[in-house]
Amino acid sequence: MSRLNGKTAVVTGAAGGLGHAIAQAFAAEGAVLALLDNNAALVEQAAAALPGGRGHAYVCDVSDRAAVRAAVDDFAARAGGLDILVNNAVYFSYGPLAEMAEDVVDRMVDVGLKGTFWALQAATPHLVARGGGSVINLSSIAVSFSIRHAAVYSAIKGALDTLTRQQAVELGAHGVRVNALAPGPVVTPGASSVITDEGWEARRRRTPLGRLATPAEVAAAAVFLASEDAASIAGVTLKIDAGITVAGP
Repeated sequence: MSRLNGKTAVVTGAAGGLGHAIAQAFAAEGAVLALLDNNAALVEQAAAALPGGRGHAYVCDVSDRAAVRAAVDDFAARAGGLDILVNNAVYFSYGPLAEMAEDVVDRMVDVGLKGTFWALQAATPHLVARGGGSVINLSSIAVSFSIRHAAVYSAIKGALDTLTRQQAVELGAHGVRVNALAPGPVVTPGASSVITDEGWEARRRRTPLGRLATPAEVAAAAVFLASEDAASIAGVTLKIDAGITVAGP
């Protein structure tokens, strides 16, 4: 039996990259999904590409608290409740900390951190009403060791790790499991906008397994955390990184 059969899920930043890979994996396991993204054309295409009409597109900027709440409430009403939330939306830019423009930092915080807050606020009443569920936040191995010019990005992901632990305790009393995934280097269009081919190869060479994780492998880990297979797992940040964290930078 499909592990997410009959479940409903919201995935933010779902128009492409890891978000879309997770949405595809959830749909393949039987879930019905709301795909939230601020790219109207791409999120419509991403939802339409899911099998069995399981995807519903919501054009939504997660930095807009009211918009997030409206989208989550609408989907929960249509789907008959909510079981899973995946906080994947991110905006990132690399650069020396002293040179980061205020508007860039604001946008990174608004999407990556505050957007996660807003989605959690919107989803919590529905998850509690359901009597349990799963929240998955997308962290990063950038929390574990320094990555050149990624200070702002790393700080935001570190905050998400802390938020994951805090919410695992707060929501655990309601049967809601909160965990995080920390992907290592994964080739996606977004990541490739700040990492060169040489950079990808350097990262591959540092992994003990001699390869990079794929979007499908990150998505498979998300399915695991969302399913009853992970029924006793809460407050954990699971690394999907081909061992690069233990090998060091």
